[in-house]
Amino acid sequence: MIRRPFFGFLKPKLKVLQIDKELQAIQDIPLPPRISLIVKNPRIRPENLDLSIGDDVKTGQKIILTARSDDYLISTATGTIAEISEITSYLGQTFTVISIDTRDDEEDEEFSESMQIPHNNTVRDFFNQLPGAPAFSSLLGFDPPINKIVVTGVDRDLLVATNQYVFNKEFDEVVNGIDILKDITSIGQIKIIASSDITHKHENGLDIVYLDPRYPDTLPKMIVTNVFKETVPQGKTPEDIGIGFVTAETVSCLTKAYREKRIPTDKIVTVIRQNGSILIAKARIGTHVGHILDTLGITVNTGDRVVLGGPMTGHAIHSLDIPISYGTDSIMVQKAEDIVPSSDTYCFNCGECIRICPVKIPVNMLIRLLENGFYEEAADQYDLLCCVECGLCSYVCMAHIPVFHYIMLGKHELAKTHNSSEETNVR
Repeated sequence: MIRRPFFGFLKPKLKVLQIDKELQAIQDIPLPPRISLIVKNPRIRPENLDLSIGDDVKTGQKIILTARSDDYLISTATGTIAEISEITSYLGQTFTVISIDTRDDEEDEEFSESMQIPHNNTVRDFFNQLPGAPAFSSLLGFDPPINKIVVTGVDRDLLVATNQYVFNKEFDEVVNGIDILKDITSIGQIKIIASSDITHKHENGLDIVYLDPRYPDTLPKMIVTNVFKETVPQGKTPEDIGIGFVTAETVSCLTKAYREKRIPTDKIVTVIRQNGSILIAKARIGTHVGHILDTLGITVNTGDRVVLGGPMTGHAIHSLDIPISYGTDSIMVQKAEDIVPSSDTYCFNCGECIRICPVKIPVNMLIRLLENGFYEEAADQYDLLCCVECGLCSYVCMAHIPVFHYIMLGKHELAKTHNSSEETNVR
């Protein structure tokens, strides 16, 4: 029997987790003594910030990072900036991290005051970062314009139940949030994607498509193909063809922001324990992973692996001091004995990756180029940019080659080359 790179007990019939309507109550994670917020623009370095250690911030405050850019952070807690440091990400990029020593919440009033007359500028000014959608405001300014929005009440990876939970437990907030979404985007065509496995199906005039939650059909590009009968061109995103995706959590948070006149600062996270069972937790954005696991009584032993994301597309973290961010839907912990180490063995052409690939990329040929750093050739000759990033190739690889991670690295390096060429042309 083939051992799989993540959970050995996953069966080949890959069906997205069905969440029980009576799932246990959400676990509230208390505000930790320190949170850390990651600046997602890698070009903004600590020395460029218009911030200093010792500065005080309030919950919901828009922190202007530098006068030379439009980038900002929303402070998710009240406290004092205690440290400004750097962190290396999954693909080797370096990001600035702002750590805040917290105290009792004191709400910043700017957002509440601006909500007296809600308009698009409010969204642009405060909603660039909403739980579930780290770049929500891009829907407003995307070129070409977005003409359809998909609200996903399903999750993108196996064992993850964050958006299913929100769709079931906060359905009224999702419905109200869709009305707000129509108003602030002026986009009338909004379709909801939900799991056909849910116990109660809503039939109240909403445009809801109930999908058989078979992986990878819950991924955005697969939804575009299966629901809209369109194809996302190679190297493009659904947004490039006018279809924007937002999560049920994001839409629910819109309702809360308008109702409470405050920026949502909590993230709902699926926590996958070593035995594969799950907990649904709610924590302040910026909370360190270690604090969440400690609060839930989950012990990480020597050799265990902690993954941000699910078993198919998640990536391991090197420290429990890594914070959760706006897009963190799940945290997974694996026991050391369940980890199947990656191999540097060469592909021996078993063909499993080609058979399971939903877009039929010749993965066996692609991996040969990616292993040797031939990224342009991989894109030109073997359809690297057609990949929908499902991770199934790694899942079935009998040689235990980390194919998915090679693909993500290849796309990352191509994007760097492309961006560098554009900057050169501008200069």
